Amino acid sequence: MISAVRLQLPRIYPITNTAVSGLTHTEQVAHLLRGGATFIQLREKTNSPRAFFDDAESAVHLARAAGAAIIINDRVDLALALGASGVHLGQTDMPVNAARQLLGPDAIIGYSTHNLDQVVEALELPINYLAFGPIFPTRTKENPDPIAGVDGLRAAKTLAGELPVVAIGGIDESNMADIFTAGADSAAIISGILSNAQNIAANLRKMMRAGSQQPR
Repeated sequence: MISAVRLQLPRIYPITNTAVSGLTHTEQVAHLLRGGATFIQLREKTNSPRAFFDDAESAVHLARAAGAAIIINDRVDLALALGASGVHLGQTDMPVNAARQLLGPDAIIGYSTHNLDQVVEALELPINYLAFGPIFPTRTKENPDPIAGVDGLRAAKTLAGELPVVAIGGIDESNMADIFTAGADSAAIISGILSNAQNIAANLRKMMRAGSQQPR
């Protein structure tokens, strides 16, 4: 792995989604901050770049005032323009090395992987963490990759070593123990936190309590 800033991820990594929550990213971030979030990813797949920029700008201001980190999904240009804490890149997004050049050494860069070959390739990139999944079936992504499963996650963490691994895909209280036992450093959760919009803060607190009880 090419060295990058060492990152201490929270046990629960909330990701915003306007379709699931029915709220703007700014509204979601406000709820998540009330629930104790310190690290949030803004994920936008449908709105125009301009609409997302305006919404994300407000969300970044809120998070910055609360001392929380905001990661922008996919869009290096928006992360740079907004002064976000970093970016999360997928397999078909801007190459990680180019993103690192643009964002600088202190930005947080996460990277999605879906199989062990991709994990091995990711270890040569200047990333701060990798995401691996989907671990379980998920409804929040169109055309999801094949299910990686808990055994795949365990193998991915063995390969990753000290590099933090975020498990993603279908994670909730019922299976959280499985992913942490398999070695995940953090659990990325969308539906389990956002699906009842008025309870986002309470849902996050509940997930954080459950996560804190899992093995490290």
